[in-house]
Amino acid sequence: MRQAKIGQLLFYDKILSGNQNISCGTCHHHQLGTTDGLSLGIGEGGEGLGALRTAGMGDDRIRKRIPRNAPALWNLGHTSIDVMFHDGRLSVSDLYQNGFNSPAEEWLPQGLPNILAAQALFPLTAQFEMAGNPKENEVAGAVHDRIDAAWPIIAKRVRVIPKYGQAFVKAFDDVTTPEDVTIVHIATALSAFMNREFQSFDSAWDKYLAGTPLPHDADRGRELFFGQAGCSGCHAGPLFSDQDFHALALPAFGPGRTRRFDPMARDVGRMGESDALEDAYRFRTPMLRNVALTAPYGHNGAFPTLERMVRHHLDPAQSRADWSRDDAALRPVPWIAAIDFVIQSDRLEMARQASVQDINIGPLTDAEVGDIVAFLHALTGQKAGNQEFLFGIPDTVPSGLTVDRMPGDDARVRRLRSAAD
Repeated sequence: MRQAKIGQLLFYDKILSGNQNISCGTCHHHQLGTTDGLSLGIGEGGEGLGALRTAGMGDDRIRKRIPRNAPALWNLGHTSIDVMFHDGRLSVSDLYQNGFNSPAEEWLPQGLPNILAAQALFPLTAQFEMAGNPKENEVAGAVHDRIDAAWPIIAKRVRVIPKYGQAFVKAFDDVTTPEDVTIVHIATALSAFMNREFQSFDSAWDKYLAGTPLPHDADRGRELFFGQAGCSGCHAGPLFSDQDFHALALPAFGPGRTRRFDPMARDVGRMGESDALEDAYRFRTPMLRNVALTAPYGHNGAFPTLERMVRHHLDPAQSRADWSRDDAALRPVPWIAAIDFVIQSDRLEMARQASVQDINIGPLTDAEVGDIVAFLHALTGQKAGNQEFLFGIPDTVPSGLTVDRMPGDDARVRRLRSAAD
């Protein structure tokens, strides 16, 4: 519990970012279903939260949108998870003798206890997420030299704050003085918090498994989901994901997560990690618990509602044709607006993306679509839906930096019990 309490504070403390202006919680907020409510986020340099977040001003303004939709954090500590990120660029592996195959390769530190702890390190070093631009701060400059050069700088920032240093000494057996605190301890604390805070297995579906009937429409949706519609072919297991990669032929927009040699603002998905042509435009199957809380949907947040996302699965070609730029939840950023939809002008790239498709559910009636949506709502945890959390959002953080909150909405995020118990 002590490690998780430290993690709660760090999760909302902007001390972890290069310019000390953004926290993990900015893009994965309690009050926004552990996401940011945007199709493509406004990262380092922005101000505010969710639909109210702005892109900053002057030299501090953002230079690029976050290329992909902010993934939700529900149940990421589950033991069945061995791959993370939309393209799977982090996975459990002995390839580099540190437990993981990751963008840090052999420079990922030893001793990380799980994949969630490993995942926590990478936003800290991402230029447009938390690190900032190379000449702006020492963290970003270090990342520019080599990814692992930044983590000791961040660890020192944290451990020299007395409240953090003392808390780590109490929480970790191998930390006898604050000087012993490393980035591994920070990542471990963050993972302990996320694992405890965002576990969610108290939905109507869980009650159904224990013998309580679902509402009639959700039960009809259950039969379709596991039967005729075939949704469970990919959305399988306790988390409703096969942890594999599939192409949905979503509408394309945004800067894309390009490879170094890509000449266009496109996103090739899993192929960007594997360099295998058969992985082109395929993305990790999202987990569906609490999915009703995490709009918009898709790896780029293309669809604003669950119904639209379900309908896309029925007829991707027609869905792409019907899709409008207004469907994307993009905050206005005039100085980069020219590239928001530039990929759609590339006829050949659009044809390539449309040609790769792994879904073929076939026609369903409007009533059947509604029933599937009702079943997806039945996957919402009771505590998550009621904004009841073990820790919640801290009132303050040890650095003294501001804590991001939705205006006038603090009372909605409640603690189930004191984290100090």
